[in-house]
Amino acid sequence: MIKTDILIIGAGPTGLFTVFEAGLLKLKTHLIDALPQPGGQCSEIYPKKPIYDIPAFPEILAGDLVGNLMEQIKPFEPGFTLGERAETLEKLDDGTFIVTTNKGTKHHAPVVAIAGGLGSFEPRKPPIANITDFEDKGVSYFIKDPEVYRDKKVVIAGGGDSALDWAIYLADVAAEVALVHRRAEFRGALDSVERVSELAKLGKIEMITNAEVVGLRGEDNLQQVVIRHKDEARGEEFKDVDDFIPLFGLSPKLGPIGSWGLEIEKNAIKVDNSYDYQTNIPGVYAIGDVNTYRGKLKLILSGFHEAAIMCQSAYQRIFPDKKYVLKYTTVGGVIGFDGSKKEAKKEVVQSIG
Repeated sequence: MIKTDILIIGAGPTGLFTVFEAGLLKLKTHLIDALPQPGGQCSEIYPKKPIYDIPAFPEILAGDLVGNLMEQIKPFEPGFTLGERAETLEKLDDGTFIVTTNKGTKHHAPVVAIAGGLGSFEPRKPPIANITDFEDKGVSYFIKDPEVYRDKKVVIAGGGDSALDWAIYLADVAAEVALVHRRAEFRGALDSVERVSELAKLGKIEMITNAEVVGLRGEDNLQQVVIRHKDEARGEEFKDVDDFIPLFGLSPKLGPIGSWGLEIEKNAIKVDNSYDYQTNIPGVYAIGDVNTYRGKLKLILSGFHEAAIMCQSAYQRIFPDKKYVLKYTTVGGVIGFDGSKKEAKKEVVQSIG
């Protein structure tokens, strides 16, 4: 059984920053995530997309943000259970918890922090009868590594920011890029729409509007998509492809966490934001996009704030007889569990006379 001070469910940015805040309090942490690597959505869905609202970073790629967080928490030696989903929560008589994953891995901790973002994500799939036959055989709902599409024929379906952004990006990677949208108007940012139009005029993107992908053909792997045009005169078009990427968004689901007895409101966990983001189960907290309260903002920086507050409360729960005095890192430095230490240089004051 894995034992720790704070068990963090979710290894996205909020969960990772919780490791740092806990480390400052000399609290050990362990993270559980259903994804095979840390980073949450930033690693799994859009590692190459820029983020513009992280303090002190005018622009940073989502993947780079995760890399920086991993470097920041390295001295605190967090443990990870990756590729496993938190399945059950059991509260023991002493007030501590055992969380068991879908693979049977047990974790024991006095504090559980749910930082699972919006929960587990399932892609919104287009209503194509045989689409599951080609999943991982030419059909993908996320783009993890754009280089996979180098010199290939790609069809993207969708009309939002994700479809537009990836069409623009892959225009310089793939041999051919076609963007299929059922309407003539797009829902994305204006500059992205304009950029796609420019690339279409240059012949780098084929824009197919007022149309939908309605069928897939191939033997072992995808070979063709069937495109149906609203204009009946054009009928159906058969287009040779290597990859089809439908980007219609994701449906967030709490998954097993929703059956833990937590107070749920609109697929989010209600917390007491006036104090410490604790749920209706004492010792279980929810931070980041997974929680809800009056005035909630689903921003990464909000999750960072909630993590810091939550760790202070967790410390008091674990050590009720101790009083923690907040010390700024500029004064106390950062001392890692690995023996490393970061601190500001001491000023040398010399008396005169």
